Amino acid sequence: MPAPLVSVVIPTRNRAAYLDVALASLVSQQLDGPYELVVVDDCSDDRTPTVVRKWSVQYVRAERHRGPNAARNAGVSATTAPLVAFVDDDIYAPPRWLHALLEGAGRYPDADAFGGPIRARFEGSTPSSCGREDPPITTLDLGDHDAEAQIVWGANMAIRRSALERIGPFDEALGVGSGDEEDWLRALRAAGGKIVYLAAAGLDHRRAGSDAGLVALTAAAYRRGQAARASDQRRDAAPGLLSELRVLGGCAWHGVRFACPQGAIMGAHSAGRVVQALRAREHASARVRTR
Repeated sequence: MPAPLVSVVIPTRNRAAYLDVALASLVSQQLDGPYELVVVDDCSDDRTPTVVRKWSVQYVRAERHRGPNAARNAGVSATTAPLVAFVDDDIYAPPRWLHALLEGAGRYPDADAFGGPIRARFEGSTPSSCGREDPPITTLDLGDHDAEAQIVWGANMAIRRSALERIGPFDEALGVGSGDEEDWLRALRAAGGKIVYLAAAGLDHRRAGSDAGLVALTAAAYRRGQAARASDQRRDAAPGLLSELRVLGGCAWHGVRFACPQGAIMGAHSAGRVVQALRAREHASARVRTR
């Protein structure tokens, strides 16, 4: 068989229903040439293997839970194409998404990594919004035209294999959700690499059923806040605790002033950052006491 033009790696863990929708969209891509799909299962205990068999795509399973970066590395090792695309298991990719990604990579031969728009898509009952805040899940919108970017996100990202070989694998020591892909992309830029945002290569980031409700979105925002603060701390870029508390107060004000349920979600994200900041302060004090 002819060699694939692009490989698509889908890390997943215990989200069979989301994965089913993602794979349905990915196996139906309209591309003038072969491509390969590989699901990397981070030790799921749900119906994930059954879903993968349904769509007859390549399957790699970890024997223990190791996080998204380990799954990305395993996917890279299991694929062969010169361009490796990464998506999350909760996306829907329009039929021409992969074509736009591959065509864009061809138009920018000097670029090493690419990303595209990530649109929030809620299916079912979800909290109302006053329209003054960003969607409560990861999105990316850098405009309607291609542009060089500082960062893109792992839900819609592609990297040349040559860049992966040059920079090295994703750091598997990072905790789940703690700026995993971000650290690799920063290392790429520090080494002179280039990231390009491809405006036509957009996909949807889904939340369905109870995951689209206020309780689930608030809990997820809290975890993302902790992870974001931990990532900032690793890079010595975290703001002071007083600044974090001001943001938390602003979120509370927003929710009350505009009667906006999204204020609770934003507040949960900010609270996660505050809690992480307090934990870091406690750890630092403990180290001082033990000296």
